[in-house]
Amino acid sequence: MFVVDTNILIYAANRDSPFHPACRTALESWIDRAAAWHLTWGICYEFLSAVTHRRTFDQPWSAQGGWSFLARVIASRSIRMLIPTDRHGQVLASVIADTPRLSGTPLHDVETVTLMREHGVRTVYTRDMDFHRFAGIEVIDPAA
Repeated sequence: MFVVDTNILIYAANRDSPFHPACRTALESWIDRAAAWHLTWGICYEFLSAVTHRRTFDQPWSAQGGWSFLARVIASRSIRMLIPTDRHGQVLASVIADTPRLSGTPLHDVETVTLMREHGVRTVYTRDMDFHRFAGIEVIDPAA
């Protein structure tokens, strides 16, 4: 079981990225696999925010275009969405306590890590090196 982070989805979508071939191949293999893999709704919203912004693409996608891409991913028979449980606040407090000097942008990653811990998922596919700061998380870069 693993989570796919936002940047992998972005690189899989962005044909101009040097990481596109590796991330697209990985995403396609996950979509076709029988074993479960995971996203979060936060990752989906972050993807939509990124692909509709000029910082990400020279010609940003429409929200509908971004959703069309995600809808194909979410249609995978093996995808599961990680959602908060009744323990979410407790697990969040634990992640914050276990991770010194958290501030700014990496706090979005805290949501992903919290959901991962709640559901017993230890592996994240990402190019975001900030995930290395979280205890108990295995970080795999499919484009490395």
